[in-house]
Amino acid sequence: MNYNYHTHTYRCGHAVGTPEEYILRAIECGVKHMGFSDHMPHIYKDGTEAGFRVPVAQAEAYIDELRALREKYKDKIDILIGFEMEYFSDTFPKMLQNAVNYGGEYLIYGGHYLEECETVYAGNLTSDPEHVKKYARTVVAAIKSGAYTYIAHPDMLTFSGDEKVYIDAMRKICKASKEEGIPLEINFLGIRTNRVYPNEIFWKIAGEEGSPVTFGFDAHDPEAAYDGASLARAKELVEKFGLNYIGEPRIIKIAELV
Repeated sequence: MNYNYHTHTYRCGHAVGTPEEYILRAIECGVKHMGFSDHMPHIYKDGTEAGFRVPVAQAEAYIDELRALREKYKDKIDILIGFEMEYFSDTFPKMLQNAVNYGGEYLIYGGHYLEECETVYAGNLTSDPEHVKKYARTVVAAIKSGAYTYIAHPDMLTFSGDEKVYIDAMRKICKASKEEGIPLEINFLGIRTNRVYPNEIFWKIAGEEGSPVTFGFDAHDPEAAYDGASLARAKELVEKFGLNYIGEPRIIKIAELV
């Protein structure tokens, strides 16, 4: 695997190590195409700032540091600079403009919350069918926005209710992915930390629908800037469910969208 577009930095507050350490690890392991996609700064409607993201005050430093490192290692690795960003329908145009204004070059979608106020975390176990349906509607809207290079950990929502409700909702995501040509990510952080994802029910549906699939290390420490152990498990999922693995995704350049 010579690419990875899902890399975080210490600026989000829950990753460690310097960006240069991530780059050196990637180069050492043969990665040729690398993207930094730390959690994008976000200000709520009431003016307060979202947590676990790059602070607004550090957005410029995030971009500047990575641009300098890109220049330093340009003969050894190609580096893109972007963000992992939510999709909130009523504020999305502003969010997209902010991403471009900060200097972001691409986006991956990370759907951690079901609403802009961020009170319902998508990864928490739920038995509420409306949570599953809302999650699916949001991911489909993100796909159809045309702004995201791919959908990170699309299977992070955990549901303990009627399996048919889950299957119907996730099939909508997989169908939209196929129709729009936007890949779904098998997330290596989920593999190496034994999270509830990858969810095999989800990937069975993705295989049935022929959704394009890519891989992402979701690195939060330098060692994870290459994750060969999780790569083996991801390949097993591709084989088991006949997934449409496309390899490196096509980068959607967000500056062309605004």
